[in-house]
Amino acid sequence: MKFASYNIQFGMGLDGKYDLDRIAASLAGADVIALQEVTRGFEPNGYADLAGDLATFFPDYFWVYGAPCDVHLGTIVEDGQRRERRLQFGNMILSRWPILSTRTLLLPRQRTFDRLNLQRGATEAVLETPSGPLRVYSVHLDHTSVEERIMQIRYLKERAGRFTEEGGALTGASEFQLADPPLPEEYILLGDFNMQPESPEYVAMAGSTDPVYGRTLRSRNPVDALCWLGRLTAETYSCIDAKNHGRRLQLDYGFLSYGLLARLRDAFIDTTAKGSDHFPLWLELE
Repeated sequence: MKFASYNIQFGMGLDGKYDLDRIAASLAGADVIALQEVTRGFEPNGYADLAGDLATFFPDYFWVYGAPCDVHLGTIVEDGQRRERRLQFGNMILSRWPILSTRTLLLPRQRTFDRLNLQRGATEAVLETPSGPLRVYSVHLDHTSVEERIMQIRYLKERAGRFTEEGGALTGASEFQLADPPLPEEYILLGDFNMQPESPEYVAMAGSTDPVYGRTLRSRNPVDALCWLGRLTAETYSCIDAKNHGRRLQLDYGFLSYGLLARLRDAFIDTTAKGSDHFPLWLELE
């Protein structure tokens, strides 16, 4: 089972070109795709409906789109009819297998006055995979504040860890003559976490490292797939910060619940992709 996570930066590459073809080509072969910075109604990419347009590249896939940020931009008149123009900014999941349930989690945030601060979210999908139901999250954390990312990580871990207790998108469905969607224990968190390895927020997610025993596996701490496989080094990067002299940063991760570690076979960053300022993260499970 191949998973890919990609912050597509509205479809714009480092060369300033909008090109969905190269984004889709770099994701070919993935069974499950988690995307971030998927927009609708955004002026720099011609107000494109990225969710709908990307779905056409994967016609045999199921997909969901969650836009935690959704604001009114104005109205226009086309063919004599008034139409609303809205900006939506969010996450998307595409899956070769049915998506049995989904919800968009609104991550905690604080108002800013001098920096852009969008409502961030994590789109959750319960997938019907060949090996049974599995939870996958497409995650995008705040980019300007360590404190806000730590708040968001704590909230996200709480929802992921208490999923079976809280019930996901729907329980008690018998009242509607429906069956409850499954509540799988195992999950994968994929996305742009806007944090670097061993930063305070990374430690909040994965746990701290003891000088004697290292990082101990604990039930409430998901495991970084790159780190687990020895692929997280000083040279690893998933983003090029063009605004800061092309600085290379490791910001994108795949965190797995403990029960999936025995199935983890591969994890890497594809730095050959050209469709964004980020690069796709790939995971492979048995």
